[in-house]
This record gives sequence, structure tokens and C-alpha cells, in this order.
Amino acid sequence: MLKISYTQNDFEKQTTALYKRPSYPQEIEEGVKTILQDVRKNGNKALIKYAKKFDGAVLSNENLLVGEEEIKAAAGKVSAKMKRAIKAALDNITGFAEKRIPQPWTHSPRPGVIVGERYVPMERIGVYIPGGTAPLASTVIHTVGIAKAAGVAEIVAVTPPGKDGSINPGVLYAMKKAGVSEIYRLGGVYGVAALAYGTQTIRKVDKIVGPGNAYVTAAKKLVYGEVAIDMVAGPSEIMIIADDSCEPDFIAADMLSQAEHGSGLEQAVLVCNSAELIDKVIAAVKAQAKQLSRSEAVANVMKKGMFFIEVANMVQAAEVASRYAPEHLEVMCEQAGNVAKKVTAAGAIFIGPWTPEPVGDFVAGPSHVLPTAGSARFFSGLTVEGFFRRMSIVNYQKSALRNELPDIMAFAEIEGLDAHGNSAAIRIEKGK
Repeated sequence: MLKISYTQNDFEKQTTALYKRPSYPQEIEEGVKTILQDVRKNGNKALIKYAKKFDGAVLSNENLLVGEEEIKAAAGKVSAKMKRAIKAALDNITGFAEKRIPQPWTHSPRPGVIVGERYVPMERIGVYIPGGTAPLASTVIHTVGIAKAAGVAEIVAVTPPGKDGSINPGVLYAMKKAGVSEIYRLGGVYGVAALAYGTQTIRKVDKIVGPGNAYVTAAKKLVYGEVAIDMVAGPSEIMIIADDSCEPDFIAADMLSQAEHGSGLEQAVLVCNSAELIDKVIAAVKAQAKQLSRSEAVANVMKKGMFFIEVANMVQAAEVASRYAPEHLEVMCEQAGNVAKKVTAAGAIFIGPWTPEPVGDFVAGPSHVLPTAGSARFFSGLTVEGFFRRMSIVNYQKSALRNELPDIMAFAEIEGLDAHGNSAAIRIEKGK
């Protein structure tokens, strides 16, 4: 834990780890490239090898794909309470997505000219669902549910298998309910490679979405261009803006909620105008951490990734937040809505004391797949628009082409592209 004052002279030096956080360690890229190239060259053979090496699972060509019987059996292992939660979350997430589905439009800005846009859903997308220490059924809904709302016909999911080759029943049930077309028991870099390049039995996808560990993130970045991706996202992070009107136990609980994810590289930051509240929150964090099951992961974040920044006022707090560009920003202070409006970069903003970040992780509506590591300055979270192809529409009548021909010819001359100019001019010269 590190306490810092925004006004102290060495603030920049003290906050290097805070502001210069990478999405993943660059040194892992060479190993990731090797796996990607192997899968691209050797297909299923490489997938089977890496499933054994990294996940301890003995797979074959025949059982890479999860069968319908296994999916049906999973439903019987999921509690009624969990099924209700999955349905509620799916309704909320798809309902939000449906409000944002882009619509075609046209406009005539000048006589004889029609311009516009149309949108077509991608045919085949891939979703990476983390497994390991935290099988994220919620991520299924926050990715697949949105793709289904967009009208994507084929949604392919990959998720790491257990040592016996099994997939978490809750994850399988969520996949079925959300609308996954194909499920493969593939994890990590080799799962991303299968989606990006395809193999003898797996057809490649158009786009890969979904969070993952550092290796998954590096893999997605490296296959970008072969396929589209949603973003390059690193470890989870939360920043909280608070004043002395806030309950310290609330703040501590929210900071710890992101510290438990498991990599040890997560960050939790409090920005506050009260030194007394900061001390109370630190005490509450220490007390609550003792009660948590993921104590080792939490302890690593408490040691290296928790920052407590004292500011003079909420204007400074908004400045700190805008520069940090957090994945999750909670604003728990007086006039929280007004303070939130002053923040110019964040993945998602949670306003008021009754809006803890986990409502966004699970049930609120917007996707929890969000930019991290400061990339909220230039990336946005996953939305339904990300599953569409946008095509611009241009339609000219002859009179409009004649009117704009001098400008077209001028550009062709400046750029030395006489064939471009001729393509327009010949229509006016010889067209009927």
C-alpha cells in the first residue's frame, strides 16, 4: 500500500507504477509467437499438445468440440439459483445491447448525391472465456449475449479444460443459454490461435473478443490483422473517488473486489480529499482481507497495487482519474454525478454509494469487457456495434458528378493519379 499526496513534489516519481502499467510483460511475446506459429502450421496436433502441456488435459481430434450430451448434462449440475441469475443477467445485458443496435441511414447533402451507412452483423466470431481459478460464467453473458443480440450467426467459444477435459457446468449452461454455436475445450494462447487461424476441424473466425490473462492478451494483440479483436486489456483495476461522507467499509470492500482476480498485478486506487478517511479505509482493507478466500492473490495486490492518493478537492480527483483512465471508476462523494461528468476517460463509471462495481461485472447491462492499463483514453468497452460491419453508401447522379468533376480532377492532378481523374471525366465525356 502506498499513500501519496497529489501536491507533493515527487508525485510523478511516486506514481510511476500507477500510470505506466503495461497490459502485459513484453518479454512473454516470443513464447506466445512460438505457440501461435505452431498452431498455425500444425493445427489440431498442436492444440492437443498444448492442452496436455498447459491444462493437463488429454484430448483428441474427436473431443476438442464439446458435444450436446455434455452440454445437456451440465444443466443438471447448475442450481436453480444460478439459473435464475444467468437469466436475469442475460435479459439485462441483451436489453442494453438492443438499445444500441446501429440502424442504416441515408442523406442527400447536395442535389444528385446520396450518402449513408448500412450495418451487417459479422457471420462468425470467437469468444474467449477464462477458466482456471475463476470460471467466468458472467463473461459468457457479457460477450456472447451481446453478439447474439447483434445477430451474429455463428458464435464460437473456447475455454480452458480441467485436467479431466471437463468444462465448468455453470459456464457450459451460460454458453447454451446465451447462444453459443460451438464450444471447444481450448485455453490460453493455443485457444486464441485456433480461433484466429483455424485448424483441420475448427474454422477461423472474423473477430475475437473476451478477456484473459497476460498470455491471452499478448496472443490477441499478435493475431490482430489476421482477425479483428475487441481490445488489448490487462489486469483488472478499480479507482474510487471519495470524500469524508463515504463509508470506509464500502470503499475497502470495493478495492478488494478487484484485488481477488488472481494475477497479483491488479490495481486498486483511492483518490480522496480526507487523510482521515484514507487511514480508515486502509484499516478496513486489512481487516476485510483476512476474511477473504483468495488471500494470497489479495495480499500481492495489497503489497504492490494499492494506492491511496490525497487530493485537495474533487476537481483534482477528476484530473487524477482522467489521467489514470481506469477500467472501473467509482464516484462515491457528495454531488457524485457532477464529479463524474468532469472525468474524461474511464471504461465504466459507477455513481453513488449504492452502485458497487460488481453490479457491472454481473447484472447491470453494459458489458464488463472494458479497457485497462490506461487504454480507456483510446479504447472503449465492448458494445453491440463491435459485432457489425459498417459500410458507407455513396450514390451519385450524372449532374452531381459533373458539378464536382473539377474538384475530382484537381485532386487527381495534385496526387499524380491521372487514371483516377479519367475514371470520373470519361463518364461526363462519353456517358449518355
